[in-house]
Amino acid sequence: MTIAEFARTIDHTLLKPESLRRDARRICEEAKANGFASACILPTWVADATEILEGSDVAVCTVIGFPHGGAPAQAKAAEAATAVADGASEIDMVINISALKSGADLLVFDEIQSVVDVTSAGGGIVKVIIECALLTDDEKRRACRMIEEAGAAFVKTSTGFAVPAAGIPVGATIADVQLLRASVSEDVEVKASGGIRTLSEALALLEAGASRLGTSSGITLLEAFRASAAS
Repeated sequence: MTIAEFARTIDHTLLKPESLRRDARRICEEAKANGFASACILPTWVADATEILEGSDVAVCTVIGFPHGGAPAQAKAAEAATAVADGASEIDMVINISALKSGADLLVFDEIQSVVDVTSAGGGIVKVIIECALLTDDEKRRACRMIEEAGAAFVKTSTGFAVPAAGIPVGATIADVQLLRASVSEDVEVKASGGIRTLSEALALLEAGASRLGTSSGITLLEAFRASAAS
């Protein structure tokens, strides 16, 4: 893998609620300068990102129903429509975790489909965040089937904000990436996200089957990859 190819696996991400507008704009400038796949920022700053990234190969990415996924389908679709109108071409939506765990699969499918329809009408793609840390393996597989059937482009491991009983935020794991990769066809890609801070972690997740990495450590990872390639 070349340096440029590695850079194109990274969604350079800033989703902290306390982050500032200037921070989001900096993330976009960094994404453009380093050739990342996208800059993933809060919906509030999508228009800013669109302005900064115009004419580049870096996609404008944002999140919908974030971070808990409990909003009604109509609200998520409206949020996605606004983001697309502001220039977003990649929408990372959080699945309705409560509905999935309650067995309300039709509700889950319909909400994914509604966001996919709105986003694809604007020429964009959808990545569906299923929050693996809160699901059983069977629930993960069920979610994957619905995600593929609804026409989403990616299944994504996590928001990075989930805090299970242990009280520690849980993000991407090798086991979850492998399970997701095995649960969808080649038509659907896997995005690993949450807690990816070292090059060894990033490469292991790519080896496990991820093709995109959501991380706030994109520059650190790219510098480490460059150093590794030069040695």
